[in-house]
Amino acid sequence: MNQYIDIVLRSVTIYFFILIALRIFGKKELSQLNTADVILILLISNSVQNAMVGANTSLISGIIAAFALFCINYIFKKVMLKSSFIKKLVQDKPEILIHNGITYYKTLARLGITSDELEEAIREHGLEHYNEVKLAMFEIDGNISIISGNEYLKQTHFKKKIIHKNLAGKK
Repeated sequence: MNQYIDIVLRSVTIYFFILIALRIFGKKELSQLNTADVILILLISNSVQNAMVGANTSLISGIIAAFALFCINYIFKKVMLKSSFIKKLVQDKPEILIHNGITYYKTLARLGITSDELEEAIREHGLEHYNEVKLAMFEIDGNISIISGNEYLKQTHFKKKIIHKNLAGKK
């Protein structure tokens, strides 16, 4: 078999392996990366590199492998848009975590979300207590979205601004 076709087939196989592994281990892993998760991603990329290109470590082999991954990702996204079966197979559905102040602890436990993580998301959205939450959803991308019962509160994600101490005095 042509060595470049072999690289394409290996790359596509690795793509689907990683896709299935992420599906099994959960969407939470994608949105809330910590140091250990970044290390895992780096180690996975290093460990599958040889599986994709084999003994051929030339520049063209790396480019072919990367191109194959871009192509299969593009095609797979198009297929997901057209096929509800494939979309359901790959993507989870959003999950309700809190509804009208009532917390669904079984759902939290099944998804592996701690009460500390949920409380952090609530605070990031400008609320203090669970009972202030009209709806908290664990979205398909792994983020937690919050809708408050307060119609005047329009805050979404809170990001702390850090001002460099040398620039703080200069305006």
